[in-house]
Order: sequence, then C-alpha cells, then structure tokens
Amino acid sequence: MQTQMQTSGEAAAAAIGMVPGPAIPAKPPRRLVSRESKAADTIIKVGEALIGGPNFVVIAGPCSVESPDQLLDTARVVQAEGGMILRGGAYKPRTSPYSFQGMGEEGLRLLAQAREITGLPVVTEVMDTADIALVESYADIVQVGARNVQNFSLLRKLGACHKPVLLKRGLMTTVDEFLSSAEYILAAGNPQVILCERGIRTFETSTRNTLDLSSVCVLKERTHLPVIVDPSHAVGVRRFVQPLARAAMAVGADGVMVEVHCSPETALCDGEQSLRPAEFRSLMEDLKALGRFMHRNT
Repeated sequence: MQTQMQTSGEAAAAAIGMVPGPAIPAKPPRRLVSRESKAADTIIKVGEALIGGPNFVVIAGPCSVESPDQLLDTARVVQAEGGMILRGGAYKPRTSPYSFQGMGEEGLRLLAQAREITGLPVVTEVMDTADIALVESYADIVQVGARNVQNFSLLRKLGACHKPVLLKRGLMTTVDEFLSSAEYILAAGNPQVILCERGIRTFETSTRNTLDLSSVCVLKERTHLPVIVDPSHAVGVRRFVQPLARAAMAVGADGVMVEVHCSPETALCDGEQSLRPAEFRSLMEDLKALGRFMHRNT
C-alpha cells in the first residue's frame, strides 16, 4: 500500500511539473573539525614555527603596513625578541570608508621583503574572493577577519588554498557558529585552519570588546584545530594586552597575536593598542617564563 501511495504521489508531482528535490540525509556527517573526527591535536608548520600541540607561538607586528621603514623596523623588533611570525595588514576592513584602508599589493610586497630580510613567515588578511590568489602568492598564512567569519563564499574558496588559514571569531559569533565556519574551509579541502579568539561584543564598554577566554577552553575540548588569542583587538588598550596574553597561555591557548609598533603615536591604525618595543620585550620575557612553568615550547 505504501509503495502504491509513493508511486501515485510521484505521478501527481510529474503531472504538475514538479521535480523531486535531493534526498535529505538521515543525519549530518561528522564534523571534520571535531575531536570525534580526529582526537590528536593538529599541528601546523609555518617556516620554523609549529602551531598547536605543546607549542606556543607568538605572532606580532603592526596593525597595518604603512611604509618600508615602519614595517622593517617592527619586523626586526619581533625577530630580536623571539616572535615567530610577522603580522601586518595590507588590506584593512575599516568601519569608516574614510579611514586608512591599507596599501594593497604594495603592502604585500613589503611583507615579502620583510620576510626575506628577517626570515619571519608573514600573515595578512584577505577580504575578497578576487584577491585570494594574490594574497596567497605573498603570504605564508592567509587571515580571515572577524567581519568575514561568515562570508561563506570566501570560506569555500579558501578551502582550495594551499596555505594555512587563520580564522578570527566574529564579534557576535557563537562558538558553534565559529566551528561551523571553520568546517566550511575543511570541507572544501584545506585542513590547515588556525582559530583565533579576538573578543566579542557585549554590554561592557570599558574595553573595545570582551575577551572570551572561556571560549579557548571550550574550543580546545571540542576541536583538534589550534586556537590562538588576539588580546590587542579584544581590548583595544595597550596596558591590558600583556596580562591578557599571559592569561591566554594559562587557559591553554596555542599562541597569541599581538600588535607591535615602533611609534604607536603616529600609527595609521590602532596605535592605542599597539605595544612599544620595550613592552613587547617584557611580554616575551613573561611568556617564556610562564611557558617553562607550563611545559610549553615558546
């Protein structure tokens, strides 16, 4: 009887021109990002840096690439104090269209030059699917900013990227939504994803955002992907960056990404949250001391 009813239903659908849709799977596939799919920590090698496992990586540099001297001076500070990866924005997503938007491809060229001189791998942001190939040709790690965490077209395209992707959590993104965004990249073929907690928007106005360090604990339990913390963008206040970077290591993060500038007062972007060279040196000393206590490779 059931078979006859199904056949009649199909005949009726055909008579009015309806085309049957794809079959709905009984249950969704197991997430590639989950510990169920892979129990061991994913460790991503970038240059000499190892991200994940017992390692604690420090990514540092200016918010934006502004000039050859500005970038190279900062890169030399990062290298001298033990930073492992150089960050710098060539394309900047800014709230105001009148704010400095970055140097574009010239900024990418300067990052490549800084890498050649210092040996530091570089990470920089991509904002548009049209720029992926260009950014990938210069960068060692391609970053997806908080505003693009649910730009699914961009995430799918980055699944075909041959470089690691650093994915930042959005301002209003839940942990589950964050993991779903990472899943887009893995499902499209790229297993090299680094998650970054960079603060979420709450009712609190004392800092730019609220750094959700509890998310690090949750993510480390639920996913094998490495998790780092960006305290600079989370709080937007220079004097809070150092203690929050220490806290990030304490709760089990795999690294931090901090902003450093040799002259924050003249920075074209986020100078108020950028560490001066002496402050970065102090941070690195703290992290190395804490790392010895916590058996982390810094």
